[in-house]
Amino acid sequence: MNAYPIEIAFPDISAHAQGNAGVPYVHTFDSGIGGPHVMINALTHGNEVCGAIVVDALLRARLRPRRGRLTLAFANVDAYARFDANKPDASRFVDQDFNRVWTAQALDDTSRDSSELRRARAMRPVIDTVDLLLDLHSMHEKSKPLIVAGPLEKGIELSAKLGTPATVICDEGHPEGRRMRDYEGFGEPSSGKNALLIECGQHWEAAAVTVARDVTARFLVLSGVIDKDDVPAGWIQPSPREMLVVRVTEPVVAKSMDFRFADDYTGLEVFPDAGSVIGWSEGEAVKTPYDDCMLVMPSLRQLRPGVTVVRLGKIERRIQST
Repeated sequence: MNAYPIEIAFPDISAHAQGNAGVPYVHTFDSGIGGPHVMINALTHGNEVCGAIVVDALLRARLRPRRGRLTLAFANVDAYARFDANKPDASRFVDQDFNRVWTAQALDDTSRDSSELRRARAMRPVIDTVDLLLDLHSMHEKSKPLIVAGPLEKGIELSAKLGTPATVICDEGHPEGRRMRDYEGFGEPSSGKNALLIECGQHWEAAAVTVARDVTARFLVLSGVIDKDDVPAGWIQPSPREMLVVRVTEPVVAKSMDFRFADDYTGLEVFPDAGSVIGWSEGEAVKTPYDDCMLVMPSLRQLRPGVTVVRLGKIERRIQST
């Protein structure tokens, strides 16, 4: 697998190290007026730079909420500090995936330790107070951007209000562990808390930054913490004509290092017929289980036993742009 070109500069975020929320690299601003606590999170993975560019820009612009509270955070800063352009996929995490540790049980279990668990435990008191979370990510392969809305209807509803990107993925997460976007109230049907994870594009393409700026500006305005006039010029982009809601039915998990795809898939490919061969796992064919099956974020760049290499999705509905 060839590496994608790095089209964007990685910002120096050291100026934000102090933080003001009792946690390094986490900044919270309170308007003193009633409203939700909204969080924009970057660097859940250390090599996903588009979110860091956006959060760095907002902090340097001294954006402040008109209502409620606003938190701007860089998550896995230790992994980000290890980025090496010669091995760009290696700085996703230090010890384990930061986005697979988000259960109370895992965070409370002090017998378990890793760089990512320590960081998650430090950030947890802030995240416990967040009402609306936007987690900015990017993808291993060059694919169209998408929203990961979680399995609940409230995630789909928030995605529709956000209005972009055009593909909304509804899923239960990964067998390897729970994501931040599914943590506690974010993943509970009865809770008023809500979260979206945005896959803005390929990790190092310039277009991913444009998407990250757009969704961040829309999310902040939608939440009510800022007004549209507060958005930096040029951040909000045209909306798609419609949004496609895709329900993930199952993950394809690597049993070993012996997994390969049948073609160079990058994501959102649709196979009209059930039984289409999409790859091989330990010599056995991996087939689509139903007609019109969509591949969601296929990649072997982090291949190891137990890792989800692709998720299979069924088109559920279409939402017309308002």
